[in-house]
Amino acid sequence: MRSVQTLSVAVLVAGVLWAITRVPLVLIPVTLALILASAISPLVHLLARHRWPRALAVAASFLAILSVFGGVVTGIVYLVRGQAGELAARFTNGIQQLHDFLNNGPVKISDAEINSARNSIQQFFTNGSIGTEALNGAMTVGEIFTGTLLMVVILFFFLKDGAKIRGFLVDFMPAEHQSTAHLALERSAHVLGGYVRGTALVALTDAVIVGVVLLILHVPLAVPLAVFVFIGAFIPIVGGTVAGSLAILVALVSAGPVAALIVLGVLIGVSQLEQHLLQPALMGRVLRIHGLAIVLSLAAGTMLAGIVGALLAVPVTAVGWTIIKTWTGRDEGPEGA
Repeated sequence: MRSVQTLSVAVLVAGVLWAITRVPLVLIPVTLALILASAISPLVHLLARHRWPRALAVAASFLAILSVFGGVVTGIVYLVRGQAGELAARFTNGIQQLHDFLNNGPVKISDAEINSARNSIQQFFTNGSIGTEALNGAMTVGEIFTGTLLMVVILFFFLKDGAKIRGFLVDFMPAEHQSTAHLALERSAHVLGGYVRGTALVALTDAVIVGVVLLILHVPLAVPLAVFVFIGAFIPIVGGTVAGSLAILVALVSAGPVAALIVLGVLIGVSQLEQHLLQPALMGRVLRIHGLAIVLSLAAGTMLAGIVGALLAVPVTAVGWTIIKTWTGRDEGPEGA
């Protein structure tokens, strides 16, 4: 009988997971809204404690976040427009330095090999499949826009009526388990909020270090590149690699191979600092899951849902582990060991 019960639960869980993965345009916005709501809710609670109406507190929080986001985007646009001319002027000199470095560097590459690589790249971009890829890209942009709008709406209702939604869901459970379910949800919200805030602090530290180095090396677009590093830190594995590669590329074409190598070294050092000091110090007590579990969850999330899976793997794993520990009585609370 116990085996039948276990298999029945496994089949039910597998069926639910299969069903929700069939609607990623709904699942992903709901998950992202839940994570963001856990991070923003302290601000809403603060305003509510000062006798702000709940809806007004949520609206004010939204306006504050949108103002910050809009200010950052506007600043980046002005900086890019202001320094685009400088980057273009230094581009030719940077390309010449790169050419000389490839011809005379430790690993000498001839002009014939360089031209062959360039022709291969040109052939790739003139391939007929590019049109299909562009169409797929346009469809992806439309899905992202739709998902973003849906996430904003869901986030608003999570912040405004989160307690009611949680109570509605918990009321379906047997009465003897409802208090445990409420406790598990509260601790899960604490874990999600701590994860987002901890990741933001780690990302800010990475961005400041990289931005200062780029400014010292007089690399154009240093501040926008630092912002990209900040955003990339929220996407495990892929985000940091893409943002770092962009910084290295700009340093290469504007300041030469030496500056690019310096930026590469700084990015490697920042990665080590993040993994061995910042992540354990800022998020270790909040997540309280082993590093191997994080690596495995990232691998599984990436295989199942690509970049979005990598983005959601760690918080989902942390919440799942929090619920299991709370339900089995092994969790002593947010600050417990």
